[in-house]
Order: sequence, then structure tokens, then C-alpha cells
Amino acid sequence: MQTLSVGAFEENCSLHRGYIVDPGAEAGRIVAALAGATPKAILLTHAHFDHIGAVGALQSRFPGLKVFVHPEDAKVITHPLNNFPPDYPPVAMPGNIVWDTSLLEGCEVIETPGHTPGGVCYYFPADKLLFSGDTLFNFSVGRTDLPGGDMATLMDSLEKLLVLPDDVRVIPGHGPATTIGAEKRGNPFLQR
Repeated sequence: MQTLSVGAFEENCSLHRGYIVDPGAEAGRIVAALAGATPKAILLTHAHFDHIGAVGALQSRFPGLKVFVHPEDAKVITHPLNNFPPDYPPVAMPGNIVWDTSLLEGCEVIETPGHTPGGVCYYFPADKLLFSGDTLFNFSVGRTDLPGGDMATLMDSLEKLLVLPDDVRVIPGHGPATTIGAEKRGNPFLQR
């Protein structure tokens, strides 16, 4: 597993088991990190501009590359407000979008709306690894003041993550990694 901090928003793009998780920017760096390997698919935790900016360039480099994105978030991709020029110009709808999660090898998808309506986390049980996007951060959670966000829904989604083993490593969409156990003990949003 390798994580690159990409783009102006320092979004975490991860490479794991042939998957590219949240390629937000800097497609050239992502391709270089693949070291000649052909990726299996792109996994999007959600469709905000800072998580999808390199999708088009990666699909150009790897024709036919599938993009997994929840249908509720696929609607967000081309929304007029889903950009931040000049660093993140509007993007076209990617080709080859799928949501048949049974195609993902060794990966479970946990639906975690709240930051966005179609937010998800990708969990690799054998590796004790969770890609949480902007649902769960190191001692924080994703913001809910953007269109489609809802704090009550996010709090319900976090409950789904807290049942995972304490030693599961969490790679958030931004910032340092953490573990489920550390978040249970110290994340103020999880102290009820």
C-alpha cells in the first residue's frame, strides 16, 4: 500500500492491490508510483473535485479503466459547483463507471453517507485496512456544510465503522493515518 498526498488540498490518493483510491490530482505522479503496473480500477470514496481530478487523465492513460463510484455521488461529478479553478477545473463524466461491488477482489464496501449522499469506505479485511475518504479523519470527521452533507447521517455512518476491529488502519482522504481503536478512544465526534 502506498499513499501520495496530491493537489492543492493535499488529498490522499492510495494505491493498494492494484486499485487507485481517490486520484484527486497529479496523474503523472500516480502513474509513476504504479511503476509500470496496470491498475485494476479506480475506487472513489466520493465525488468531490479534490478526489476525482486525475480520473480523466488516468482513463486516457489506461483505456477501459473502471471507475467505482456510488450512484448518488456520480451525480455530483459534473455539478457546476464541483470545481475549484484554477487548480481543479470542471471535469467531464468519466467513462466506464460501475457500481457492481461484487467485482472488487478482497474489498468490502461500507456505505457511509453524510459528507456526501453517496459516500463510501473501502475495507480490505485481510489487510486490516480502511480507506475512509472524508467520512473519518484522524480525530475528526468530514464536514457536512457542503451541498448534500448531513451531520446526523454522518454520525449514523460512523457507527458502521466503529464495529471494525481496533487494529484496522484507517487511511483518510486528508491528513495522517489512524486506527479504529485510536478513533474510538480519542475522536471527540465519537464520544457520546
